Formats: sequence, structure tokens, C-alpha cells
Amino acid sequence: MKSLDVDAVRTFVAIADLQSFTRAAEALATTQGAVSVKLRRLEEGLGHRLIERTPRLVRLSAQGALFLEPARAFLSAHEQALSSLGGGRRRFVLGIAAHVAGPEVPILLARLNAHDPCLTIEVRLENSRVLLDAFDRGELDAAIIRRDEDRRDGEILGPEHFGWFAAPQFERREDEPLRLAALSPACGVRDIATRALDQAGIAWIEVFLGGGSSAVDAAVSAGLATSAFSRRLAPAGTVDISERFGLPPLPSSEIVLHSTLTDPKSKAALRTIVSAFREHRGAIR
Repeated sequence: MKSLDVDAVRTFVAIADLQSFTRAAEALATTQGAVSVKLRRLEEGLGHRLIERTPRLVRLSAQGALFLEPARAFLSAHEQALSSLGGGRRRFVLGIAAHVAGPEVPILLARLNAHDPCLTIEVRLENSRVLLDAFDRGELDAAIIRRDEDRRDGEILGPEHFGWFAAPQFERREDEPLRLAALSPACGVRDIATRALDQAGIAWIEVFLGGGSSAVDAAVSAGLATSAFSRRLAPAGTVDISERFGLPPLPSSEIVLHSTLTDPKSKAALRTIVSAFREHRGAIR
């Protein structure tokens, strides 16, 4: 009867998540050679190639894709079995920028919980600037934010593309300024939008300021104003009005993960975060 080696399965999942032998070795605090050996032993034991590797690409084979979710379940069951014997709960404080939080977040949190049942996850939703300040003060274990223009560190999770969105019935007379809904003066997306309008010589006025993202979404959906949104997070029922009203293109940004954690359990949790985002937002290699 075949049996599975926990370390070998964990190595396979790390390679699949990070799409890199080098990054997998770093996440597991081991060497690239050890990663290759463990994967080869797992593949030999199962009788299937799980990872296809070329000089430029690391990806799952067809058999590897079938094995990935059962492998995650196997690791989760292993962690739960160990935690039942008295492991104490650990606290993990994760900051997620309000303009970043999307449909992948519940999946991310569920996967974190499955990965480590002893992990008490606390989530803070703020704008990127507030979260970056909190991270620098040591209040967060990790932060997922839109990249700050003056800061180039952090692990890239995916691109972020913006556009001008409004309700289909939104109208603007040529002699009036563009009605703009924005979250707050501290919102980075607001800065991107207003800077682009100023550079294009388009007059604008903020008719909804503050009140949170739900108030902004409601104002835009009702046809009272327009706003800049990530293309993946625009309110349901709204449309891109850039061409219709001759609005300037908005520069793209990147979503990055900041963390200084180095212990193996925390690095494994971070790897889970990276995996969830890359699976649902497109991998950046």
C-alpha cells in the first residue's frame, strides 16, 4: 500500500503555489536541491509526473492538477491532527486594502484556516496608506496593498487596472464639471483619478466624499456620479465610460504583499496567501 510523506507533499504544494523551485525552497527554508529530491521521490512513489519544468516555466502536469486539492486536504488533516494534541492558538493580523479586497478574499481566509486550524486570523480593512503605516509600526503581520509610488519592496501578487465607471444612464453636460465620487482625501485611487483629470484639463467636482466604499458604490450605481475603480471591483451594473466622455486613461498599479515574518509556520501561511491571490487574479512570474 502506498503512503504519502508529509514533507514531500508540502514541497509539491509549495512548488505548485509559487510556480518556482527557488521560491518554494525559500518558503520552506531549505535548498533547491532538497526540493527537487523530495518532489522526485513523491512522483516516483505515486508513479506520476506532477510538475512539468522547463528553463522558463514551472507548471502542473495533468496528474499534478488532479492531485493538488487532495494534497491540500491531506496537509490540512495533518495539521489538524497535530493541533488536537495541544498546540496553542497563534494570532495572525492581516491588513487588506479596501481597494484590493475582492472575491478572492473569502477563499484566502478559508484556505488560511484550513492550512493552520490553530491560527486566529484578524483582518483589517483600510486604505493602503493607513495599512502601510500600521505595518511599519509592527501592528500587522502582513499587508496586502496597492503598491506605493515611493516604495518598491514587497512581493507582487498581481496587476491592478483601473477605469472610469458609472451607471449606463449617467449624463454630463459639457459646461459642467465631472461629478466625482471618492472615498476620502487619503485614498490612493482618488489621487490617481484626480491627477489624471487635472493633467487632461478636465474640470471635476466631488459630490460624494467619505461614507465608505458602499456609499460611493451606491452613488455611482444610481447615476449620480462617476468614480475610478479597479476593473475587477467596479459595482455591478456599471459600465466603463472612458471613451463616451473622453476621460483620460488611468495608470495601472500592482498589488503587493508586505511581511517580515521568517518562521516556518508564518512563511507557510504567507505562501497560502500568495497562492490564493495568484490563482484568482492571474500569476505574476
